[in-house]
Amino acid sequence: MWGIHARNMEQSFALNLLMDPDVDFVTLLGTAGTGKTLLALAAGLAQTLDDQRYREIIMTRATVPVGEDIGFLPGTEEEKMTPWMGALMDNLEVLTNQDATNDWGRAATNDLLNSRIKIRSLNFMRGRTFLSRYVIIDEAQNLTPKQMKTLVTRAGSGTKVVCLGNVEQIDSPYLTETTSGVTYAVSRFKSWNHSGHVTLVRGERSRLADFASEVL
Repeated sequence: MWGIHARNMEQSFALNLLMDPDVDFVTLLGTAGTGKTLLALAAGLAQTLDDQRYREIIMTRATVPVGEDIGFLPGTEEEKMTPWMGALMDNLEVLTNQDATNDWGRAATNDLLNSRIKIRSLNFMRGRTFLSRYVIIDEAQNLTPKQMKTLVTRAGSGTKVVCLGNVEQIDSPYLTETTSGVTYAVSRFKSWNHSGHVTLVRGERSRLADFASEVL
């Protein structure tokens, strides 16, 4: 889908869960470079633009900085979240470069994607309801169990929620691998027939990224 093919067994499992309309909640865990965001985004675009199964893609993440906080960010909600969405932009570039062969085609594709992909902040999720949406929660390892519950319970009829994370890279000083919200969600949903979980183990970004995730 969108030029993306599974490169290993775990990615194949993940794509099947992401494309299955009977699965409402999917969690994908894995180290950097295993393809979590790329697979989730490709599946979301295929079902939103091609199959018309969802009205739009909503993407959010915990805004926990890796280093020093850069302070106040001006602009609208989406403009404030844009610096945190580097993974979204990088993966969109991969998908659009494969789909279009010239600058005009890429510009037209980007305009279409911008109209169907919305970036939202966690701070304004309380009380909202998302109907027929494909919701991607990135960096879910930095969420508390209460934040995870707040996000997942926003799902209305026809909505699919996809959580992506790496419990080995928790930036919040108040969470550990066992207390992270994504770990809590995986444990609570494991017996529900409409959910699925895959741990991606093989890095596909580059040999440098794969080696660094093992030795550093």
